Amino acid sequence: MRRSVTYRPKPDMSRDSAGSEAANRSWWDADADAYHAEHAAFLGVDTADGDFVWCPEGVREAETGLLGTVGPGTVAVEIGCGSAPCARWLAAQGASVIGLDISAGMLRHGLPHVRGGNPVLVQAGAESLPVADGAVDIVCSAFGGIPFVADSAQVMAEAFRVLRPGGRFVFSVNHPMRWMFLDDPGPDGLVATLSYFDRSPYVETDDEGVPTYVEHHRTMGDRIREIVGAGLRVVDVIEPEWPEGFTEEWGQWSPLRGAIFPGTAIFCCEKPR
Repeated sequence: MRRSVTYRPKPDMSRDSAGSEAANRSWWDADADAYHAEHAAFLGVDTADGDFVWCPEGVREAETGLLGTVGPGTVAVEIGCGSAPCARWLAAQGASVIGLDISAGMLRHGLPHVRGGNPVLVQAGAESLPVADGAVDIVCSAFGGIPFVADSAQVMAEAFRVLRPGGRFVFSVNHPMRWMFLDDPGPDGLVATLSYFDRSPYVETDDEGVPTYVEHHRTMGDRIREIVGAGLRVVDVIEPEWPEGFTEEWGQWSPLRGAIFPGTAIFCCEKPR
């Protein structure tokens, strides 16, 4: 999510898929150790079977079943799997799983926990999935690659392509309305500072002006149009409420903000039969 609140003129990355991927690969490679030091316990990275946590609000696949029935014979692909706790959870249910991520540094944190070659972890981007047409039952992404690609409509098209008829695609992202607010868990994060309709990506650069982090914004309507435009059917859109008594903060996610407006949107989609 957006790290800085200082505006400076940035390169136009709105259509730069290769540049966005290169910047974010570098970012996550460099940040992998610090990220896991802070978040591995919450995500279940070091547990034997992993865990499938959809969002900082703590929504778990084991409790919600958003992906439908998962078991032996199920073939699943996770986009932006990071260190693969979600992919390992799916594998523990009996599914055959491919976990994809652009960052070798993130994947490296997951490799020691993989047992029996399942899941298979592959370094690959979200806009071109290394999967055959109609080969899988499930495509999922829990805060994975979708906010970090220039062409998220292409990700939807790729999910449609690799799914079998009746297959399910579920992904969670930071709620589009959060774009208006500073990434601050406190009172300053309650004041809208940007236009919801400004789709200019957020870009960080190094001292030479080279992009080092890129995050792309889509409105709720944009997301729905991209899903439907790919040929998928929207089954549900979930905006998790902040859990009662939950005091943990995750970056911009906090009890203060969570009590007022959503931090996450989960889109549940199916490929028509």
